[in-house]
Amino acid sequence: MKISSIGLAALSAVGMLNAGLTHAASNVTIYGIMDAGVEYVNHASDAGGAARAVSGGKNTSRFGFKGSEDLGGDLKAIFQLESGISIVNGQFDDGPGAIFDRRAVVGLKHKQWGQVTLGRTFTTTYDYMLQFDPMGYAPNYSWATSATATGARKDGLFSRSANAVRYDGEFNGFKLGALYGFGNVAGSTKTSSKYDFAVGYENGPLALVATYDRQNGAGSSVAPADTTDYIQGIHAGASYRFGHAKVMAGYRNYKKTFVTAGTASLRSDMYWLGGSYDFTPAFTLYGAIYHQNIKDASDADPTLISLRAQYAMSKRTALYLSGGYAFAKHGQNVSLSRDLTGAADTQVGVTAGIQHRF
Repeated sequence: MKISSIGLAALSAVGMLNAGLTHAASNVTIYGIMDAGVEYVNHASDAGGAARAVSGGKNTSRFGFKGSEDLGGDLKAIFQLESGISIVNGQFDDGPGAIFDRRAVVGLKHKQWGQVTLGRTFTTTYDYMLQFDPMGYAPNYSWATSATATGARKDGLFSRSANAVRYDGEFNGFKLGALYGFGNVAGSTKTSSKYDFAVGYENGPLALVATYDRQNGAGSSVAPADTTDYIQGIHAGASYRFGHAKVMAGYRNYKKTFVTAGTASLRSDMYWLGGSYDFTPAFTLYGAIYHQNIKDASDADPTLISLRAQYAMSKRTALYLSGGYAFAKHGQNVSLSRDLTGAADTQVGVTAGIQHRF
């Protein structure tokens, strides 16, 4: 009888636990973007042009999990895990060991006071500036995050941070964001640390944003050597919607300094202007022009002209056709993609793709 009672109690406890777990898991969402296409670019290398399959022509392919638990009193526990993937080969987008390299955060969210998260995350600059790029940070073809007109130099946007604490809040049309990334270096809170501040405003068709970020280098490191003192970025964005049309503009001031005496800083300004027009609920045309003013001896000053036509087959599936033309001064190599380096001072590319969201 005692054994039966114990067994019954155990089964009841398991049932209650399962019910609790089922309830807790009911607010977990699995989501993602599957984006693949075919691209042709000229001057892909010294050998000439290239026709190739590409993953994430419009948006980086990804999958993730996010969810929340209601803690009462307008407070929730939240989490998010997100990984980039390459559709064309099935590998993780950032390398074989880079699972959840896009986001891995946990935190608390209050209905009135905003949210605080900890972990690896996108920066406030990245998230706040995203809506002001007409091409949506597309690998094919946008330079809002960075351009490649001077070899490996990118002068890019501060996009992700590990070891980070981030705050986001919205108050009567204003939104505020702040991030601090710990350097995790014994004896120094400055070495390898990062911080980022953003403020935005939205009222009807008008939206504005400004951000400031700084990434401190690990100048005392030996293997590998890091000669960076700090990297600083200042961004601004604006957009306005006129019926079926939307106009967007953005700006980045970039500065990178070095610990080595006498080494000149790398400085540049990036400007972009563009927009979109909804011809029908299903068909939209996007266009943008990006120009970078590089303030040093290379003086490449590259420019990118980008267009995209998109047809929505449903709320989740869309076909797109993108084209771009990039050129640079003084014989500097230029690439349409922020991730590649071209083999000439001009490059033309076309991408036809399909995207599905879930």
